[in-house]
Amino acid sequence: MFKAFKIIILCALLVVSVTVHAQQVRIASLRYWTAPDHTRMVFDVTKKAAHQVFLLKNPARLVIDFSNTKLLKPLAQPPKNHTLFSRVRSAARNKHDLRVVVDLKTAVAPKSFLLKPSNSYGNRLVVDLFAKDKTVVVSKTKKAVNKTRVIKTVKNKARDIIIAIDAGHGGEDPGAHGPRGTQEKKVVFDIAKKLAVLINKKSGMKAVMVRKGDYYIKLRKRMEIARAAKADLFVSIHADAFKNSKVKGASVFTLSNRGASSEAARWLAKHENSADLVGGVKLADKEDMLASVLMDLSQTATKEVSRDVAGDILKNFKTIGHLHKNNVQKAGFMVLKSPDIPSILVETAFISNPAEERKLKSGKHQAKMAHAIYKGVVGYFSKHAPADTYLAFNASKKHVISRGETLSGIAHHYGVSMQSIKSVNALASNQIRIGQVIKIPRG
Repeated sequence: MFKAFKIIILCALLVVSVTVHAQQVRIASLRYWTAPDHTRMVFDVTKKAAHQVFLLKNPARLVIDFSNTKLLKPLAQPPKNHTLFSRVRSAARNKHDLRVVVDLKTAVAPKSFLLKPSNSYGNRLVVDLFAKDKTVVVSKTKKAVNKTRVIKTVKNKARDIIIAIDAGHGGEDPGAHGPRGTQEKKVVFDIAKKLAVLINKKSGMKAVMVRKGDYYIKLRKRMEIARAAKADLFVSIHADAFKNSKVKGASVFTLSNRGASSEAARWLAKHENSADLVGGVKLADKEDMLASVLMDLSQTATKEVSRDVAGDILKNFKTIGHLHKNNVQKAGFMVLKSPDIPSILVETAFISNPAEERKLKSGKHQAKMAHAIYKGVVGYFSKHAPADTYLAFNASKKHVISRGETLSGIAHHYGVSMQSIKSVNALASNQIRIGQVIKIPRG
């Protein structure tokens, strides 16, 4: 009888042990993503992981305690010479639990959250580490995006036109992916860098990369980066995807009326406590009705500019490939919602289409797409440059020929040479006619 009882107890313990083991969370890997203001640690877990995050001092450490969790393999170590931490170690606790310790180099503010399966990723635990001393969080062995800024002299304090270039997704968010595994975040970043090179070579224009590496930035934060840079235009670059792999072509989006209305409501709701400027005007000290009118005026002007730039870009895309939609599309995408920064979103192609996936991976085709966007942007601002900018200051004047005028007299009046007028207008001789419109170059 006693022997039978022992067998029953052993069987029960075995069942409990097997059950606990089967329910254990397993950590498959650890990845690191470095952004300018924080470093992200991503634990790939088999299911939702109960955890606790806390800090220890002397020496500084970050501790992550996982309940009922085990490692499938040793954790990857952080990049060499990282400014926040030196190494990561782990040990089992209470037989079934796991403790991960991060040896810190400086004080940090941690933030953790769980992510559900998405695209090629399963369940994940994310731990973001923000340096308390505002140190830029970069690995010394990793270089930032190649500097493509061309130093330009701008006379009379005329400013550059600022173009904020937003490469979609990044870091833990790969975006869409093609049949051969090409990730959207990588190809759009390559296109964005090529676009930045073109813009920075243009006198009077400057590119600001919203995302400067492979890390994720929240959507509203992308808008804030553009606003902090005092951008004249926000261009978000993406690659589309659809379940039907035959769908192809480029599209260009601006903000829908519904999206604009919801964003206006958000800004107006907080305007009493806000120091933000909309269209260069502070809303905090304005009555509700006036604030609403100012917001409406700003959004109307912003949408008009967005539509015109988008139209120019769409025309250029038509010359290099197929268009998914022949007209500028409207949507409520978050990154398009700045009330006073003209914003467009470019879907360069369908990465889910095998042929277009190959093109997106091609550096040559990426350059064509970047140039199509560039031509649209420059084409618009060449005609509509803000008055305080270098492009506006150096724009050619127009002169309508009146009776009795001569080319030499016009040149003398504007203080320029006859040859410069002939050159900018492609005139073969000194002959001009009444009513003819000619450009007058800057003196």
